[in-house]
Order: sequence, then C-alpha cells, then structure tokens
Amino acid sequence: MSGTSEGPRPAAGTAPSPPPPPLTERDDVWPCAGAASEPHDYRAAFRVAALPMAVVDREGLIVTANEALGALVGVGAGALTAQSASDLVDLAADGRTWRAYREVLHGRRSRFRCTRRLKHPDGRSLWAEITLVPMAAAPGAGDAPGQVLLSVADVSDRRELQKRLRHLEMHDPVTRLPNRTLFFERLSALLESVPYQDDSMPGRGRIGLCYLDLDGFKAVNDTLGHRIGDRLLAAVAARLTDCAEQEAPHSTGAHLVARLGGDEFAILVEESTGTRQLTDLARTVLAALQQPFDLAGQRLSVSASIGVVERPVAGTSATGLMQAADTTLYWAKADGKSRWTLFDPERNAHRMTRQALSSTLRPAVERGEFTIEYQPLVCMADGVVRGVEALVRWNHPQFGMLSPNRFVAIAEEDGSIVQLGRWVLRSACRQARRWQLDHPDEPPLFISVNVAVRQVWDSDLVTDVAEILTETGLDPALLQLELTESAVMGSAGRPLQALQSLSDMGVRIAIDDFGTGYSNLAYLSRLPVSVLKLDGAFVRGFRYEDGTHPSPADETIVEAMVQLAHRLGLTVTAECVETAGQAERLRRIGCDTGQGWLYSRAVAPERITELLGARALNNP
Repeated sequence: MSGTSEGPRPAAGTAPSPPPPPLTERDDVWPCAGAASEPHDYRAAFRVAALPMAVVDREGLIVTANEALGALVGVGAGALTAQSASDLVDLAADGRTWRAYREVLHGRRSRFRCTRRLKHPDGRSLWAEITLVPMAAAPGAGDAPGQVLLSVADVSDRRELQKRLRHLEMHDPVTRLPNRTLFFERLSALLESVPYQDDSMPGRGRIGLCYLDLDGFKAVNDTLGHRIGDRLLAAVAARLTDCAEQEAPHSTGAHLVARLGGDEFAILVEESTGTRQLTDLARTVLAALQQPFDLAGQRLSVSASIGVVERPVAGTSATGLMQAADTTLYWAKADGKSRWTLFDPERNAHRMTRQALSSTLRPAVERGEFTIEYQPLVCMADGVVRGVEALVRWNHPQFGMLSPNRFVAIAEEDGSIVQLGRWVLRSACRQARRWQLDHPDEPPLFISVNVAVRQVWDSDLVTDVAEILTETGLDPALLQLELTESAVMGSAGRPLQALQSLSDMGVRIAIDDFGTGYSNLAYLSRLPVSVLKLDGAFVRGFRYEDGTHPSPADETIVEAMVQLAHRLGLTVTAECVETAGQAERLRRIGCDTGQGWLYSRAVAPERITELLGARALNNP
C-alpha cells in the first residue's frame, strides 16, 4: 500500500498525466512545498528568522549572523562576522558557563543553555536565554564541520512574570510583609554564609531575632470579625516596619520584618551589635504597639509579648534559633504578657531538664529508680518518735538523687503521679509493717504518706488504700495521708466522699502546709481531718538563736491555730523545727508533734530501725 494518495482517476478515454519529477537531494532536505516566495534552503530561513541567531566556529568566532541578532545588539549582521561570540553575549562571566560553552564548541557536550542579562541599544536591560547546539553540516552546502548554532531569545517578559509570581508566593497578602517561606529562606542563607570576622567592627558574625505575638488578638477576630482583624494586622505590620526602619540607620546590618502566620511576627536583625540593640528594638516595638489603632471607626488597643534572642551566627541553626525564640516568647507570655523577655540559657537548661524528666518519669517507676527516705515525727512532750513521713527520692541515672520538688509537680501535670503515688503508698506501708514485725515489743510507728489531689480525682484512692492495707497487713490506724491545704479546702463531691471513706476506714487525714493556702477555717469542722501540719514559715518565726529576730505575730498566729485545732479535736504537727529554742516554745504553746532537722533529716529505712531501740530524740 502506497504511503501517498493516488489522486482522482482520469476520465475514460483520456491519456494519463505525466508523473511528477523526482525529488532532488536539496528538495529532500528543505522541501519548499511549491511556494516560490518561501525560502529555498536553510540559509534563507536563517536570514529571515525572527529569533536572533549566529553560526559559530570551533574557535568561538561568529561565521555568520542573521539580521535579528544584529538588531538585538545594534549593529549590522555583517559587522558581527569574526567577532567573539562569548564576548557578544557574556559567556565568560563565570567559570561554569565558560567551561560548558567550550565543551559544546569542541563536541564534548550536546547542548548548553543559560540566561544572561544584556544591554539593548536603546539603553534598557533585557534578559536573554542563550542556547548553543552543534550543527550537522547540510549535504552539498559547503558548511565547515564542528560549527555551533547560537540562538538568543528575549525572556524579559517571562522573567518579570516569574518575579511577580515569586513575590506573591513569598509575601503575605494581608500585610504585604515577607511570609514564613521567605523569612526562613533568608534566615537559612544568612546562617549558611561564612561571616567575615573583623574584631574592629562590632556585629560581624552575629544575628538577632525579635519574635512577637499579639496578646488577645483572637478576641478581636471573634468580636469584631476577620475584616477588622486583618486591618489590625496590616496596621501592626506598618508600625513594625517603621520601628525597624528607625533602628536600621544605627545598625550595620539589614532588618527583615516578616509575618510568620496568624498574629505572629518576626524582626530579623543581621549583624547585630549585641543584646542591647535587640532589647532596645523590643522596647521600641512595645511602645509603638501600645498606641491605639483607629480602624474603620473602631479604636483598638493591643499589646504584644516578645521573645528576644541574640547569638553568634557560627554554630547556630535555623531550627535552634527559632526554638529559642519560641521558648522565650512563651516565657514572656507566662510572665504576664505585654513585655519582652531575653533568652536565658540557664532558664532554658532548667526547661530542658524538666522536659527530660517528664519524658523519663513513667518508665523510671518500672525501672525501680525511685527510693523512699523517712523523716521522724517526734512527740513534743517526751521527744519519742511516734511515726515517720515517707519522702520519695528519684535516683536519676543522669541528674543524680532528686528531691520531690524537682519532679512531683511534673508528675502531677502528666498524670504519672497516680502510678508513682500508688508505688510510694505500697512501699511505705510494707516498710511500716516490717518495722512492726521486726520490733514486736515496741509501740508501732505510724506512717505518713503524701497524696496529690490528682490521685483523689484520677484514681480510686479508697480502693487502692484498702487493697494495700490488706496486702501488707498494716493497721489502718497506722496510716496517715497528707494532702495540701489547697487540695483539701473546697473539696466537694468525689474528693470529699473519698476522704470521708478513708476516715471511716480508720485512716488519718492530715492537712499539710496549713496556713499557706486558703485557710478557710469553716472547712475544718466539715472535713474528716485528724491532723494539722503547720507550715515551716510560721515555725521559723520562733528562732532566737544565731541572731535571728523572732516574729511575735507568728507566735500569736501559731498559738491561736493550736488552740483552735485542739478545740476541734485535731492534733498539730510543726514542720521545719531546727533549734531547741523553737522546740521548747512550740511545746509550751501545746504543739503535739514536731518534724525537722533538730530531730533528724530524712534517712534510709535502716537508720529508722536503729532509732527504734532509742526512740527519744533531743528531748529538751
């Protein structure tokens, strides 16, 4: 089957038309399709092409150029012959481009394309895309082998469109500020560059950041709508830009103001001169934002919290800088808002330690990293040890032995206090029972265990206590549970029912640190409380030794609380008893038991075993 159409059949009786002449070699390469006005070979097409082009030899010299290229550079096409192509379109501007160009000339590369900024004869600049491809010699054309076709396309409009699209991509539509993407692009470029070190010029190789968040912006959106909220953001952005521009003339580096999202903004200071520059900028920003905003008839006042970070570029990563800024902003919020806070490595180390403790607290119970020490509770009248308080310690593999104030609050926050508290309760009751069995001739010691309010809410404390007492065989009357005043006062519903059930079981309930919380005395008559433990702050007012001035007010308050407690049928324990003078005065006003370094620090259970043979401690 032929690859061409046969055409109409001749009418009957007519002679067939002669066949068309065969294609010549030139016609096979550049067919002219029968149009006499069109070019008959590639040279004609080259000359009349609108795309600026030139043929370049292996030495990089122009063999011939078309009129479009001559018009582009402002000379006649003939004048370009024998000129250096690399000079004409700036191909020697950088080493990489020059090497690629030479590789194409010598046949070691099949194609090369680059973009160059050229000068037009009328004075304007244009962006040109330069393309070089090797040419195959046309049969019979007489072309020299190894020539290269150079073309120059004006891509200025495309570059301008790309520039506008990038601007839209990299800027916030509400505030017209650089957005998060551009901010991190600029920050990463700054941190990756090697700073020039010059000790005579402060700020070389340093960077600063003011990371701010508007206080209460959500309320503006919720009450006035997002339209007013967006106007407020735009007005804030304008003031931040003004603050940065006012500070910039006094700085050696540039300032970048960006909106990172929501109501979060950042001011990046390049080549900062130190923390003083950043804190001054933060003060300026706060003062500017405290001025009222007039928006579409609405007069609004806002404040901001600012985290300030300043450090050397060397050794700083974008992630690390932003983490520090975010942490410092959180501190500013936590410290009361409407303020700036400077990054504090020591405070951050404490936060990191706290985070490390939080992440390892739950498995630490299973690994057996906790131990319990016991501090004697001594009868003030005769100095005899009546009981002990169980105080948990964490033998952390990294931070060493930690006291409860380092981890109990963390345990309460994440809920692990329930698991830890149950372990402490079981271990303490088991130890108290062991002492009782090992010393059957001695009056048994009662054991006092601290209970967090979350244990009352998040666990079935009554069931836990009942099971542990049954398991260990300890008499409920020998167990005392301590809750802080703030946890007990105001108890209602489930907590009150739990306390009442424990009291009915025979367990004693003690209010720890009494006098530092709500001090609502009306609750004492309604709660199943057996013991009040006076906070050490009152007991310290009893000191006469070592030049300390006693507080008559503290003595009066303690005496009144002791008398009130006794009339309600409660016993009173004084904490933090450190001197014999304190002990004597507390005994005279009727305090029942004492606890403190005068008698003993918290010690291992073996030491308590030794004390059972000589139970009188420092009886005044």
